[in-house]
Amino acid sequence: MEKGNHTSASEFILLGLSSQPERQELIFGLFLVMYLIGAAGNLLIILAIGSDSHLHTPMYFFLSNLSLVDFCFISATVPKMLVNIQMQTQLISYGGCLTQIYFCILLANMDNFLLTAMAYDRYVAICHPLHYSTMMSLQICALMLGSSWLIANFHSLLHTLLMARLEFCASNVIPYFFCDLIPLLQLSCSNTQLNQLMILLVGGLIVLIPFLGILVSYVHIVSAVLKVPSARGKQKAFSTCGSHLTVVILFYGTITGVYLNPSSSHSADKDSLASIMYMVVTPMLNPFIYCLRNKDMKRALRKLFSVKALSCGLWTAEFPLRIFVLGRGE
Repeated sequence: MEKGNHTSASEFILLGLSSQPERQELIFGLFLVMYLIGAAGNLLIILAIGSDSHLHTPMYFFLSNLSLVDFCFISATVPKMLVNIQMQTQLISYGGCLTQIYFCILLANMDNFLLTAMAYDRYVAICHPLHYSTMMSLQICALMLGSSWLIANFHSLLHTLLMARLEFCASNVIPYFFCDLIPLLQLSCSNTQLNQLMILLVGGLIVLIPFLGILVSYVHIVSAVLKVPSARGKQKAFSTCGSHLTVVILFYGTITGVYLNPSSSHSADKDSLASIMYMVVTPMLNPFIYCLRNKDMKRALRKLFSVKALSCGLWTAEFPLRIFVLGRGE
């Protein structure tokens, strides 16, 4: 290959989750169901929060943004995999591969930052309730969200541009169902030390600093809750944090296993399973985790469905009357 040639790979082959044809229908059905559940669940959370004025608070502002990010996250990879299975092809273009990498890093970072913002919100609400309205004002929430998108875009653009400079002159087979940093680096015949260094340094800081922020927030929260005299007060305080903690454990546990381990410890099967957990399973479970343990969300969803049912019922009841009136020319 001539030096300076951008890349010899115009497309890559995504092996998916199984090379056995008889399992493709099962995988297609399973991931289609998970995608539909995850997409519908996260969109319902956004609609419920938007339609209920009682939920127009910082906590639910961040939750609605988390649901939007999770909807985009699950849509960045699963539809492409489903199309490939249906069309019986495993190809993805070079540009499509870089695009997937960009959006996967962007949305994973946003999940990371939003979980941190939600932990800070719980910390302020429990430890500084009298100053909550000033410490979590609309301007501060907007600043937190805007800076999160800015940093996430910078980080994803950094890795995408570093990946774009590499040459691929050997195999173009990716043993995943989507394009990801680690397997693509393993295929490159260029020097990838800078890429790996940026993953460990920049990626490590972007994951570690928010995680430490969550940890410090919950240390203060637990300390404050233990000082509450009544058992009911303690239970109520912990119940507002239980859903968030469950999502934090799921997200950080899987993403750390994929990106922050030494390259020698990586295996395709283990990394693929961990990727499915944080890219598909966690976004699918988040609506259930936040709704089943949250009375406000349950009330908002019941209200949303009752309004829809009522509007459909009124339309159905009025329809024959409208036909009758129109028929008489009135």
